[in-house]
Amino acid sequence: MANWFVAAKRADFNMIGEKFGISPVLARIIRNRDVITEEEIQLFLHGTIKELHSPFLLKDMEKAVSIAKEKIKDGKKIRVIGDYDIDGVCASYILEKGLKEAGAVVDTVIPHRIKYGYGLNEELIREAYEAEVDTIITCDNGIAAKEQIALGKELGMTVIVTDHHEVPYTEENGERKYFLPEADAVIDPKQEYCHYPYKGICGAVVAYKFIQALYGQEQLEFEKEGVEVSVLKQLFPFTAFATIGDVMELTGENRIFVKYGLKAMERTENKGLKALILANGLSGGKLSPYHVGFVLGPCINATGRLDTAERALQLFSTEDEREAAVIAGDLKALNDSRKDLTVKGLEQAVSLVESTDLKKDNVLVVYLPECHESLAGIIAGRLREKYGKPSFVLTKGEEEVKGSGRSIDAFHMYEHMTKIKDLFLKYGGHKLAAGLSLKEENIEEFRKRINLGSNLTEKDFEETVHIDVPMPIAYCSMDFVKELERLEPYGTGNKKPLFAEKNISFLSGKLLGKDGKVLKCLVADEKGYQIEAVYFGDTTKMLADLRNQFGEKQVDLLLKGYNNQVKLTIAYYPDINEFRGKKTLQIVITNYCF
Repeated sequence: MANWFVAAKRADFNMIGEKFGISPVLARIIRNRDVITEEEIQLFLHGTIKELHSPFLLKDMEKAVSIAKEKIKDGKKIRVIGDYDIDGVCASYILEKGLKEAGAVVDTVIPHRIKYGYGLNEELIREAYEAEVDTIITCDNGIAAKEQIALGKELGMTVIVTDHHEVPYTEENGERKYFLPEADAVIDPKQEYCHYPYKGICGAVVAYKFIQALYGQEQLEFEKEGVEVSVLKQLFPFTAFATIGDVMELTGENRIFVKYGLKAMERTENKGLKALILANGLSGGKLSPYHVGFVLGPCINATGRLDTAERALQLFSTEDEREAAVIAGDLKALNDSRKDLTVKGLEQAVSLVESTDLKKDNVLVVYLPECHESLAGIIAGRLREKYGKPSFVLTKGEEEVKGSGRSIDAFHMYEHMTKIKDLFLKYGGHKLAAGLSLKEENIEEFRKRINLGSNLTEKDFEETVHIDVPMPIAYCSMDFVKELERLEPYGTGNKKPLFAEKNISFLSGKLLGKDGKVLKCLVADEKGYQIEAVYFGDTTKMLADLRNQFGEKQVDLLLKGYNNQVKLTIAYYPDINEFRGKKTLQIVITNYCF
């Protein structure tokens, strides 16, 4: 069973509630998110696009804008070089559209995953030179491309880097020495001496800030008139799309980008984005981070994984509704195909872990030579979820082994990889995700050394359930659910609030769905207050746990709706179930214990 923790952060919740017109429960939840000062609470509850930081706070922004304006004025050829994931595609589109509307001669290249791999390489630089490109602008990559950018400079090109990844470094005697590429301008909030107040923005937001600065808009105000404001308004939904798709924390200004970007996405005039929403049956409704992260986003990622991400860029760029509909349909079909391949790859990975010594490792390194390299990151993420361990999945490329990793909070993936960087041909990433390439003969050494230096203990792998407030189920109401909406959007860094109560009686229950993957129950507290409850977790395991604890007979009575002795402590959140136009209050059970 998981470890349960009740948040014990203190504040005057009644005072906060009175000052901001919220309940003390909501005040406590906000404090649990480390939103402490009155200014922070105000921003959390009422922040608008006017509160977004000025792009000119980013180091080298003024320099980059000055260079871009000069190149546009002189009619020089500019090439955007992006990346093949959601963030890279959105960043590429933002830069290309923004530069074009500013009068630039610009095209975009998104590297083919199999042919070029991640980020800049010498071939891309030489191709740009042969195409008489004067200026390269990178997005969502470039910070680690020191040698490739040096080649571009040697060939006489101007290079501007826009990125958000960690800056490469070496460490000696506890001191870090960072290595920036010698570009004409480097915009990355994570670089030294950059005083931008919020470091957690994605590559597309960095690109958006660049276009905002290029248009001279220090503060966003979409109510104003003008071509520049119109373009920035059109591009705004893509900041939310990328922030969610790149799994950025929904704190600080990311929260504002997502909150207002989702609303803008619902009424977007971008024909491609509109077609993608329609193809996935999401038109006319309220969009949430879930829709972007698990429905729309994977369609964009699928192009970079199984085809070419330039197809996704084409979707966002087209002005033809028919073409948009065709591409959106293709992307959805491609994503459906990707799902099947992922299931097969995951089955192979789990089989390998379970049948070898790998399962004893603190960090999983799984080599699947036949797996499509583009699926490595997804499978690594699923392994991390299943085993609660940092996981790498490696696949065989044409000339080298390539891989992706997904991590847990206790293991900073990029920093641990930096300690053994001599093993890699190429690597990059951040705390929770990374990519790499290495020689096949180094796989076992990589597995050995990444485990040796992991410093992980069994405690790091245990699931933890963080309870915001121990709260009676009787407190739940339609009004309370409505109030909780003020905490949205939910996601990484701002999880849906979780409540708990002991001694909940399960009066009746039934399995729903084709495979019985949902358990719907009627539950009651000690005072007899009743409410419907649903559980979307592993119902087979839950029923097995109940049988072990209460016996076969009691579970049978529960499923038949008769009096029984099943009582649990539950973690839950209140929700509104809407069916055929009728709304009913329910709770969603996320965890349980005895």
